[in-house]
Parts: sequence; C-alpha cells; structure tokens
Amino acid sequence: MTEKVRFLIFAVVVTLGLFAGGCVERKLTVVSEPEGAIVWLNDEEVGTTPVTVDFNWYGDYYVRLEKDGYAILNTHRELDRPAHDYFPLDFFAQVLTPERIVDETIWTFDLQPYKPASHDELVKGATAMQKKADAELGQIANEIISESK
Repeated sequence: MTEKVRFLIFAVVVTLGLFAGGCVERKLTVVSEPEGAIVWLNDEEVGTTPVTVDFNWYGDYYVRLEKDGYAILNTHRELDRPAHDYFPLDFFAQVLTPERIVDETIWTFDLQPYKPASHDELVKGATAMQKKADAELGQIANEIISESK
C-alpha cells in the first residue's frame, strides 16, 4: 500500500470519527398513583413521583416508594436491554450513529392505602413467628448435640 492510500484511509477514518457523534440517552420515569411518592432506586433516593432519571445500566432494580397514608411498596423491576445495547450493535449505536438514540422506560406503580393491622392479627403473627423461632432453635440445638457426640 502506498503512502497516498494510507493517508487517504487515515483521513477518511478521522473524518468519519469527527462527524460520527453517536449517543445513547437512557431515561427511566417512575410514576405512581397517587403522585407524590418518594422513590428509591437501589437504596438511593431519586425524587418524588413522577420522576425521570438517567441511568447507565440495564438489569434488576430494587424499587421502594413511600407516601404518607399509603403502604410502603418494596419491589424489584427488570430494566431490559434493547437490541442496540448488544454487541456489535452497541458500537454502531454509541459511536457511529450520527443521531441521538433515546431509550425511555416508564414504570407505573399503584400505591395501596395504609391499613394498620388489628390487635388479633398482630398477636397471631407474633405467635407464628415465636413457633418458627422455637422450631429453628430446637433444630440448631439438636445439630450441636449430635456434633458433640
């Protein structure tokens, strides 16, 4: 390959690099019914619904919503990767595509009014937990005794 051909290839690559301004913008919007709930994503407070945040990675998110007068909502949501985020398409989408790609996801949550447990429900739950704890402690004690023999 001659010097002219090498220079021409180099010039074309540099020119393409200057004009190729690919960009992927990732946005997640969390909406609740009713509005005004405080939102945590992976234990980081991100705002009050409706709230839109930028994100960098796809996958499982721990989501918590709290609003006075409503039960606290703790859940997980999966943020699925679009096709343009898989190899080799990711290179074209993030580097070579001249336009901006906007990946927007909206999660909607319905909050339930807070209903305090009755006295009987609390006693029933506490009794069940006590029986479970006694059973587990008994099993651990039996394991310790059998190991010491």
